[in-house]
Amino acid sequence: MEWWGIWLIIAGVLLVIEMLTLTFYLLWVALGAAAAAIVDLFFRAPIWVELLVGCVVVLILTIFTKPLTRRFRQSRGYQDAVDELVGKQGIVLESIAEGAPGIVKVGNETWSAVANRSIEKGKTVIVLSRGSAVLHVEEREGE
Repeated sequence: MEWWGIWLIIAGVLLVIEMLTLTFYLLWVALGAAAAAIVDLFFRAPIWVELLVGCVVVLILTIFTKPLTRRFRQSRGYQDAVDELVGKQGIVLESIAEGAPGIVKVGNETWSAVANRSIEKGKTVIVLSRGSAVLHVEEREGE
């Protein structure tokens, strides 16, 4: 198989994974793989040149989109969808021990969660805050 085809398969797989995760971490890498495929298809460059072109494309996209995303996040009215979890109720799926995370379900999503004290499975909790991948919760009063 030709290298351009392999690069396109890699780009396609990365795009599918990106669509499943919705994080934009793999989008630039997929575009870098696509750039490497174009270099091989039109210029028949050695593999190290294709790899270098792919890495440069990823680096440039990463560097130039960071200020754009920062400006977008600082704009008036921007609210991250995850921030909407604060104040919502959830149910503990795996017990939360003091100092050890458990699993909670808030809406249709499951999250790792920590609390200041132990909370048993099945209890209702309120989301106090969120970290990058962990929610800070407390047991709902009256439960």
